[in-house]
Amino acid sequence: MYKTANDYYKEKFGSKVYKLSLDGGFTCPNRDGTVSKGGCIFCSALGSGEFSERGNKITEQLEKAKGRVEAKNKGGKYIAYFQSFTGTYASYERLKELFYEAIKPDYIVGLNIATRPDCLPDSTIELLADLNKIKPITVELGLQTSDDKVSEYINRGYKSEVYKSAVSRLKNVGLEVITHIIIGLPDDNPVKTAQFAVDCGTNGVKFHLLHILKNTKLADEYQKGSVEALSLEEYAKILKSCISVLPKETVVHRITGDGAKKDLIAPLWSADKKKTLNFLNKYLQN
Repeated sequence: MYKTANDYYKEKFGSKVYKLSLDGGFTCPNRDGTVSKGGCIFCSALGSGEFSERGNKITEQLEKAKGRVEAKNKGGKYIAYFQSFTGTYASYERLKELFYEAIKPDYIVGLNIATRPDCLPDSTIELLADLNKIKPITVELGLQTSDDKVSEYINRGYKSEVYKSAVSRLKNVGLEVITHIIIGLPDDNPVKTAQFAVDCGTNGVKFHLLHILKNTKLADEYQKGSVEALSLEEYAKILKSCISVLPKETVVHRITGDGAKKDLIAPLWSADKKKTLNFLNKYLQN
């Protein structure tokens, strides 16, 4: 078996931990024309932040998010999670304001920031290193694939060597790294991507199913027949192969992701999250 996020957080913090998903008002260099326009072909209009809170004040977002889950998390702790778009794509002053506000409440034990490896200037890494002296900081990097040809197809906008460098720079200042990997991209080998992430030194991995969502370029590709959706059985088999290359200390933070049901085109089996997770967990134990 693999090391789950639940086990990892219980070891680290002594209790169950919930992530409170926040919106820092970020955009993405892959949308505003700095790198490209339109974003990655699979990315939704909300930049993977469908389940994030909204609001001007981070403290208010935290309170709202905590209120949704505290009945299930009695005595538990919380991590503030900047999930939407690119969580370091702003000025140093703006990031400092957001991140310090996010870690201020006593019930927050850490901070996770989802971002792109090409949006980590030295000043930002120094800021994160300073924050890490107060509460644990984890940076989540959207690698998705280590194959640069596939990355061009999905319009990722950077080479895999940029990811490799970012992991090294983050770990050199004592920051933990979680890597996002997508299973189901056309002509891709996610097992190689998992091995690449391990070789680069990632501390954890989030595996995601390739969802086809409304109003994305991927949806257009799907309608043309250029992309096929995986069956649950196909996904489970590939996932198991990916996990098999991970060292025992590598934390698996996700074994699949779920898109908003109202926007989901395919695969429709993924809409039943409980059934999907039960199947995957049983498959991975065999």
